[in-house]
Amino acid sequence: MPENEYDLWHDRAVFHFLTDPKDRAKYLDNLRRALKPAGHFLIATFADNGPERCSGLMVERYDIGKLTATIGDGFDLVRSFREVHTTPFDTEQSFLYAHFRKAPVKGK
Repeated sequence: MPENEYDLWHDRAVFHFLTDPKDRAKYLDNLRRALKPAGHFLIATFADNGPERCSGLMVERYDIGKLTATIGDGFDLVRSFREVHTTPFDTEQSFLYAHFRKAPVKGK
C-alpha cells in the first residue's frame, strides 16, 4: 500500500503524455492504490480530435468510451464534457474532462 491515501486525484494534462501502455498501466496502478475507496478522480486529457503532439511530444487522445475502458473496472463515470481551449499562441486544443468515482468498499 502507498504511504498515503487520497480522497481526490486531479490530473490536468499528464495522462495524454503516457503513450506507452506500460506507463499507463503504472499510472493506473498508482491511482488504484493511492485513491481511497469512494475517492474522486478528475482528469483533463486531449480529446479524440485534439492535437497529435504537444510540446513536441506525441500524445494519446481519448473519447469518453476509450478513456473509460482505459481507466478500467472499479471506477464509475460521474460526468464528462468536452471543451475547446484557446492557447496563448491563439491555437485551439480540444480537451475531454471527466470525473470518476472509485467504487466504495462493499458494506460501507
